[in-house]
Amino acid sequence: MRTDLAFGPSLRFGVLGGGQLGRMMIQSAIDWDLRVEVMDPDPDAPCRYLTHRFVQGSLDDADAVEAFGRGLDVLTIEIEHVSVPGLRRLAAAGVAVRPSPDTIALIQDKGTQKQFLTAHGFPTADFTLIDSSADAGSRGYPVVAKLRRGGYDGKGVRVLRDASTAPFDAPCVLEDLVDIALELSVIVARNPSGEVATFPVVEAVFDPVANLVDHLVAPARIAEEVAAQARDLAVRVAEALDLEGLLAVELFLDRSGKLWVNELAPRTHNSGHHTIEANRTSQFEQHLRAVLDLPLGDPSALQPAAMLNLVGGPDAHGRPTYPGLGAALARPGVHVHLYGKSEVRPYRKLGHITVLGDDAEAVVKGALRQKTE
Repeated sequence: MRTDLAFGPSLRFGVLGGGQLGRMMIQSAIDWDLRVEVMDPDPDAPCRYLTHRFVQGSLDDADAVEAFGRGLDVLTIEIEHVSVPGLRRLAAAGVAVRPSPDTIALIQDKGTQKQFLTAHGFPTADFTLIDSSADAGSRGYPVVAKLRRGGYDGKGVRVLRDASTAPFDAPCVLEDLVDIALELSVIVARNPSGEVATFPVVEAVFDPVANLVDHLVAPARIAEEVAAQARDLAVRVAEALDLEGLLAVELFLDRSGKLWVNELAPRTHNSGHHTIEANRTSQFEQHLRAVLDLPLGDPSALQPAAMLNLVGGPDAHGRPTYPGLGAALARPGVHVHLYGKSEVRPYRKLGHITVLGDDAEAVVKGALRQKTE
């Protein structure tokens, strides 16, 4: 385990992806004078003016990724849709790529994710891999269809109720529907020395139209026995992956009380945003600790929290506006985070609000109050 890293100009640290996750990672990195270099295809990415070096380039271009990463000491990601061949070249050249290219490659493809979970005996919904829409009915109906590659923020997931539902005409995972009682998430950190730490289990409430998180509750309103099982499951997944970094393990709790692994994300995650104010160590600082092989921080909660995503409406376009900002900031325990997006699009994440309080019900009411005002 490294404890003697020299930060500042002597350590070159890079991030592939310049969105809001990278932006919040940089906010933690500043405390340590960790000078972050970022690559993103968008010249106006949220990280653009916060970086030590910004490179505009395609994240799925192996040559561009290799050119950006050459000379870095450590390279990490804020989005998994990146060129694995480029990462493999950098790892071979001595750059510490964390999480590893193998981990990223496995998780990029929801089909290989499912095969990995099944091969290691983790509970996950039964599935079939298909190549085109012609095979969409091969498991019967209803069924969940997930694009194997490229899905993000609710895009690429569709429930097929019957043969009249339009399927994706691309390689997909077809999953049996789980009788879901709650959707949960556990964020687990593991550094190269093998130290592991988990954040408390979070409960996610999804918008049924946008198919992304509307708000979350931390800690989840579940029995401690279930929470312990969820944390243990997340640790076992991280260990099986030989993870170096942060992993969000999305889970279903069904109506019989059984936990199922839904999906994995090898990076900081929307379900951990509340940790900036609500936990002793935020997910962003923990990610830095993990990929730099530093001692992991204490992830325990300081108090209950709820997080509300701020997203564009179904017909949104143009530049973002925040009409309720003043009212939100006037309330005790409310923290506003805006992501620096230059353009509003339907259901695009523009920021989040974290509400702190004495108990779960109070913070949920506080978050929903922000949504209606």
